[in-house]
Parts: sequence; C-alpha cells; structure tokens
Amino acid sequence: MIPYGRQWVDEDDIAAVAACLRGDWLTTGPAVAAFEQAICSASDAAYAVAVNSGTAALHCAYFAAGLGPGDEIVTSPLTFAATANAALYLGAKPVFADVCSETGCLDPQAAAAAVTDRTKLIVPVDFAGQTADYQAFRVLATRHGLILVADAAHSFGACGPRGGKVGTLADLTALSFHPVKPVTTGEGGAVVTSDPRWAKRAAQFRTHGITRDPADLMADEGPWHYEQHELGYNYRITDLQCALGCSQVAKLGQFIARRRSIAARYREGLRECTGRLRLPAHTDDSSHGYHLWVVRVQEASRRRPFFERLRALGLGVQVHYRPVYLHPYYQQLGYRAGICPVAEDFAARCVSLPIFPKMSDDEVDSSIAAVRQAVTEVL
Repeated sequence: MIPYGRQWVDEDDIAAVAACLRGDWLTTGPAVAAFEQAICSASDAAYAVAVNSGTAALHCAYFAAGLGPGDEIVTSPLTFAATANAALYLGAKPVFADVCSETGCLDPQAAAAAVTDRTKLIVPVDFAGQTADYQAFRVLATRHGLILVADAAHSFGACGPRGGKVGTLADLTALSFHPVKPVTTGEGGAVVTSDPRWAKRAAQFRTHGITRDPADLMADEGPWHYEQHELGYNYRITDLQCALGCSQVAKLGQFIARRRSIAARYREGLRECTGRLRLPAHTDDSSHGYHLWVVRVQEASRRRPFFERLRALGLGVQVHYRPVYLHPYYQQLGYRAGICPVAEDFAARCVSLPIFPKMSDDEVDSSIAAVRQAVTEVL
C-alpha cells in the first residue's frame, strides 16, 4: 500500500535527535530557540513561536490577535476541523465562506460577503499547499480593520503567487509539522509573525500564560519569581522534536522540489483521464507546496467506488475534507448544509492521491497506472 503521505526521516535526522538525547535538555531548551530561528530563516518572518501541534499554533495565533467571546472569524470549510475549533476554544464563532472551484482555497468575494461588524479575523487556508490570494485578503482586511491569519499547515516552503514566502503573506501564520506535512517534528507547529507584540503574546500563551520578563512583572520577589498574567496552556514543544525539526527544515527546499516533480509527473501521466477526472488547477509552481494532489471525479456518485477501487489496487488514497460545518458537532451548533455549495461539491468529488518526497518514480508510475485502471473500470 502506497500511503497518501509519509515522513522522510534520514540518518542526519536520527543523528540530530540522538545528539539531543545525549545532551542536557530533553524538553524546552536551546534546540527550541534554534528551531525557531530556522523557521524564521526559511519563511523570512521576524519571529517564530514553536508549539506542540498545528492546532496549538492556530489557538496561539488567534489568542495573540485578540480573538475572544462575541468575535467572529471568516474562514474556509474545506479544512481540518482545527481551523474552526481554535476559534471556539476562545469563545468566538467561525463563519464559513465558500471556496474557489479551481483551487479549493477561500474565495475572497465570498469572504467579503461574510464579514460583519463582529468579524475580527480573516483566516484563509492554503488548501493542498496552494497559497490563497493574500493580496485580495489584505485589501479586505485593511478595508474593515481586520487581522489576517494564514492557516498554512499545508504550504510551508511555498510562496505567494505574487512573491513573498509563506510566513510573510499574513499578519500571523500557523504552521504544522505533523509527519505528512512539508517538514516534521513528529507532532508540532509554529506561529510566525513580524510583529513582536503578537509573538510575545503567543509565546506567553504556550506556557500557561506565565511570564518571567522583568518589564512585565508586578512584583520582584527574587530571581526565581514568575507570574501568570493570562489563562494559557501547556503548548510547549520539546528539544527532541526541535532537534528533528532543525534537521528537517534544512531540507525543506529539497522536499518541496520533489513534491513539485511528482505533481508534474502525475499531470503528464493522467492527462488522458481528464474526461472523467478533474486534475488540480495548474498554477505557478512557486505558489504551490503540493502537500496534497487532489483529483475530482466528474460524477460525485462514482467517488466511493473509485476510492474503494484505488484502495484495492494498493493506493492509500484519502479524502480532504468533509466541510467542517457538516460534522455532527457543528450541526449541533446550528450550522446546516448548503452554506457553501462550491465547497460541498468539491468535497463530494475529491480524492487525494499519494504524494510525499520519499515517493520513488516507480511508486509514482504505479500510482498513475492504478488511477488509469480505476478510471477505466469505475468511471
């Protein structure tokens, strides 16, 4: 079975973690700061706050931006639930706007129509590694005095279609380092920003809301003194994870280049299937990290048999995603089907094919052959 995604951990990564195990620090220590600097270098952001998951990164970013009870965020339903859940954690309301039919990314016009006087954040999602139209979202955010937060869990290492690295396209950017993401720390994430105030708030939030900064302390009881100023969380990441992360980030360019090469091979190999299968929109490669390679069947009723046939042929395909508001929990909150018809149609037809940097050309060719066979037999 060829999985839809898989980490690439080599001997350099193993050596980096082993060196950490032989050192003095296992939890938060010097490797965390080194990893944060590596993230900044790779993204051109001024500050990075490493945390223990992509969900924690979203939660920290929203908190840093001042999201709270009564506020709303406008975001995409075509994402993992964490994008919306992190708003609920802070007492805010997710408002879902529809996506662009070509890319699956949040549609700027739909997002503009969803803005109310309670909107605090615009949160585009870089679906499958394709960067959203941040220029349009910047205009929208500026017009309404909103904060722009990028859910870039899929797109670390890519650039915007008009230039600028992921990490500089929004006010705050949330990254994920899950094993199938562009680089991995096992589990992990980061908030990146060029605003020192937001970085400071995110860093404090990840450690129970505690500060040791003398400039912020309300008392001075001695060098041991610290104070809790906010209700934060234990979102700290370990030195072990960050040792792996430092080694992985050094190969980010190599990983993204390989993903783009696989995407090109898929596009050429499946060109003959376009009558019954819709391939991903072809964009400027610099704006795409190809975290996923998502095809769509022309007839939604044939998606399940197509999916099951691919599994039987040895492809660990997946579906990304069920629109968030169709999950039972969100239905209980009052959300209903029909809010975002383009996203619902996209989700009803999509299948994610295997794509990961360690995937060999033979595996790519086997995947292409299996898709062609399934198209012939099922579609």
